[in-house]
Amino acid sequence: MPKKTHDDDVAFIKALAELLNENELTELQVKRAYGEDDSLNVRVSRKVEAAPQYLAQAPVPQLAAPVAGSVPAPAAQGEDPASHPGAVTSPMVGTVYTQAEPGAPSFVSVGDKVSEGDTLLIIEAMKTMNHIPAPRGGTVKRILVEDGGAVEYGAPLMIIE
Repeated sequence: MPKKTHDDDVAFIKALAELLNENELTELQVKRAYGEDDSLNVRVSRKVEAAPQYLAQAPVPQLAAPVAGSVPAPAAQGEDPASHPGAVTSPMVGTVYTQAEPGAPSFVSVGDKVSEGDTLLIIEAMKTMNHIPAPRGGTVKRILVEDGGAVEYGAPLMIIE
């Protein structure tokens, strides 16, 4: 039986690490079987920095001017936006885009009236653009994320009342 070298395994693991980074994944696990009693189990992961906590606690300045006559309600000190009954939370981890493309108007601004199903923003996850619909109709009171910012699953995106 020829002596087995691990150069192929090292190249395989490096390729997995590149795949992880190119697709912005946090973890990848693969089992490579060579025979009945010979296999390679590989788990490649990377640490992902969480979005700063201040994004979830303070309203972010809006790019567009609010509608005339509407003033967003100030946040109570220490209030958790995720616990607000009108909170719209992120259904996934990804990057938030508040407009369809750079230079285009925002999907919504503070003070806008939205109907159930209207697109509020886009979350890009694994190179896929996911339109996030309004879960209910109402008025946008606060937008809690920045265009181009990272969001985690369950993070509050905006408040609709």
